[in-house]
Amino acid sequence: MVSDRVPARNTRRAIGFPVSARARAVYNAVVPTGPGKRARMSIRILCVGDVVGRPGRGVLADHLATLISARAIDLVVCNAENAAGGSGLTPQIFGKLLKYGVDVVTLGDHAYRKREVIQVLESSERIVRPANLAPPAAGRRWTVVPTKDGGCQVGVACVMGQLYMGLASNLPWPVIDRVLAEMPAEVKVRVVDMHAEASSEKVGMGWHLNGRASVVFGTHTHVPTADAAVLDAGTAFVSDVGMTGPYDSILGRRKDRVLGALTTSMPTRFEVAQGDPRLCAVLAEVDADTGRAVSIERVEVRGRVMEGGPYDADDGRPQWSGNGS
Repeated sequence: MVSDRVPARNTRRAIGFPVSARARAVYNAVVPTGPGKRARMSIRILCVGDVVGRPGRGVLADHLATLISARAIDLVVCNAENAAGGSGLTPQIFGKLLKYGVDVVTLGDHAYRKREVIQVLESSERIVRPANLAPPAAGRRWTVVPTKDGGCQVGVACVMGQLYMGLASNLPWPVIDRVLAEMPAEVKVRVVDMHAEASSEKVGMGWHLNGRASVVFGTHTHVPTADAAVLDAGTAFVSDVGMTGPYDSILGRRKDRVLGALTTSMPTRFEVAQGDPRLCAVLAEVDADTGRAVSIERVEVRGRVMEGGPYDADDGRPQWSGNGS
């Protein structure tokens, strides 16, 4: 692994069911490119939206491994900035996400909410922080990891928008240009998480990286958008994947608590909700030789309400009133 430390076919389907082995074999077929030439192949990359607390972790624990097997997924990139108690990430949860099948974790404006994760940011090549934070900020700006079978190297980075985000950051546009220039030239498949509040910045990043990134997926707003498409130069794009967490909520938090803050202007704890947990993601197929996306589709899997409440020993205290993102 490497890091900074050292006309397309579109499909839009809600996925919750396995496909047949024969269908997977046909879909994953290696297509000859001519005598003496290396076979052309595609890989499948699953990009998972913001994991919110124990309910989000639970649906990953229950369904991610099955989804990886059923859809022959080669790499899983997951935004986990809200995985611990609804805000931040801990080393324990990071380890569990990898065990569930996540290959690379991306973060956002809550990257340092749990300070104990800094040791992970400084030591692991399986996690990246927003590249456009100040240079001294802990963590890697990008990484390169192998697919699950080791057959392809994939570069992963994330950047953060500047509008309505609260956390100071540099302009994402020149930063992501530098990040892509720093990645090894032989790494053709590149995935970028655009963590932003404003749709304009997310859509802008998709077009800014069109033809230079294989996948650009938006996170942060916790609401899935209906604009998944392969852009004309071969970049699979979606404005927001949606959260992996409880949808009987307001952006993953208890409805009564958020409404209390909104209607009274008084502070309250935005506790994590529990009902209707779902795994939300996009699945992109990418040509491993060229890095161009072939297709992108929405993935949504409904989970179960976990016993024991929305917190466990891996979580910290609930977040005080804020925007709930």
